[in-house]
Amino acid sequence: MPKHVDHEERRVQIADALIQAAGRRGLHAVGMRDVAAEAGVSLRLVQYYFETKEKLLFYGLKHLTDRFTARVGTRLAGPDPGPRATIEALLLASLPTDEESRTFHLLYSSYAILSVTDGALAAQPFIDNPDAAENALTGLLQQAQETALADPAVDARTEAISLLAMTASMGTSVLVGQRTPESAIAVLHHHLNRIFNSGQTQSPT
Repeated sequence: MPKHVDHEERRVQIADALIQAAGRRGLHAVGMRDVAAEAGVSLRLVQYYFETKEKLLFYGLKHLTDRFTARVGTRLAGPDPGPRATIEALLLASLPTDEESRTFHLLYSSYAILSVTDGALAAQPFIDNPDAAENALTGLLQQAQETALADPAVDARTEAISLLAMTASMGTSVLVGQRTPESAIAVLHHHLNRIFNSGQTQSPT
């Protein structure tokens, strides 16, 4: 009887191998042969599921996004944490404070840089909804303003953009050793304290 093959499970296996290999060597240095070796499968099998490296990279990025979403969900498990704790969980999960978040930040940054000069990558959407994080943070900040938890004078959209840009920049500075994860977290808390009214609790880091 032929063995049943779960094709999506196989794609995830290969994507995980890409993430592991690229996390050590960088996206630019990892080829399909390297991914096959990391996954313990043949190069032909990788090519069967992903015809080109660009398609493999794009699928790997979407898989990495799914892992990020699950990581945030774990941080927010339990009763409704409220807008501030939710924003902190989203931003802290993307700061490279451990191996998982380090890999996430490194690969997202690498993909963005590669897409500037690689026409095949640039032709694909960076993620399905590039404004998803910005829209989510804006909505949470507006919710906090409506419930008197945040300063009503701030512009929610501008603050959301600023928080995302600041977190991305600080993440890179942590990667290159310019600052420690602890100092980056302290800066993030400083800016959230400016936006949110006193008495709001911080989520665990």
